Amino acid sequence: ELKLNTEDISAVQVIRRSVDARSKNPIFRARAIVYLNEEPVDIYSPINFKHVKDNKKVLIVGMGPAGMFAALRLIELGIKPIILERGKDVQSRRKDLREIQQFGNVNPDSNYCFGEGGAGTYSDGKLYTRSTKRGDVNRILNILVQHGSQKEILIDAHPHIGSNILPKVVQAIRQTIIDCGGEIHFDSRVTDFILDGKKMKGLIVNETKEFLGDSVILATGHSARDIYYLLDKHKIKLEEKPFAMGVRIEHPQKLIDEIQYHSKERNPNLPASSYNLACQVDDRGVYSFCMCPGGIIIPASTSSEELVLNGMSVSRRDSPFANSGLVVSVDEKDWEK
Repeated sequence: ELKLNTEDISAVQVIRRSVDARSKNPIFRARAIVYLNEEPVDIYSPINFKHVKDNKKVLIVGMGPAGMFAALRLIELGIKPIILERGKDVQSRRKDLREIQQFGNVNPDSNYCFGEGGAGTYSDGKLYTRSTKRGDVNRILNILVQHGSQKEILIDAHPHIGSNILPKVVQAIRQTIIDCGGEIHFDSRVTDFILDGKKMKGLIVNETKEFLGDSVILATGHSARDIYYLLDKHKIKLEEKPFAMGVRIEHPQKLIDEIQYHSKERNPNLPASSYNLACQVDDRGVYSFCMCPGGIIIPASTSSEELVLNGMSVSRRDSPFANSGLVVSVDEKDWEK
């Protein structure tokens, strides 16, 4: 007990909330700050971005999360970002996504992976990292709220924006970059590097147009294979990186709720439940990944000759199905086999 006079409590501010479903009866957990005779400090803290139109320039290849947040960070540091994105803006992407969904026609430059916002724009928007090099997570969450995301992501243990809200957030980030003097060029596929000895001075776009800058950031994601060929062509060092691959599995959401919440019917106050599984098989890690409660499975191919699947949920997570990736770790030793 705090042994406080309730009249002295001026505010109670929740700073973290989660559901603990490990026991038979799920528990709502919350961490809060109690203010005594003082005004609460808002956990939302927007950032003031600078105007950088005539400043030093850095070229960024790709407008997924890495490219967008690199641009915003450069603006904070007083540097002008110029983003080159092979895909289309977030609205124009919709037509190409319908072509995939209805007819199986894949535009190699505009699909679920390529285009403004990258793969996450139209496939979920979960906010988490397995990396131990986490950086300032709260800063990222605040920037997302500043650009239209729901404030709940600042306190949720497992924050999620949703594919219905993310496009608007991405558009707002684009507008901030432009308003601050940055540039964004869509339908701009990098086809070569401009090198001066060992220094990269610029980029060739769509075979003809030159862009020059003081530095270059490659934020191209995992499916821009042509960039790896370019790096190899110019004898730029490449290094293998461990990754994971596997399949996507789907279940009735009601089944997952029954297992996780130990009840035939989910309490209406509880969210659609999720899970996280991991084990070792023959000294190799096998684990669930990108679990989507109340979600759907979508086609995420970047060419017509491949089949790639992903999962997503809208903010309500109200689909009758749940899905998850089930993946196996692949490391450098496997390349030698």
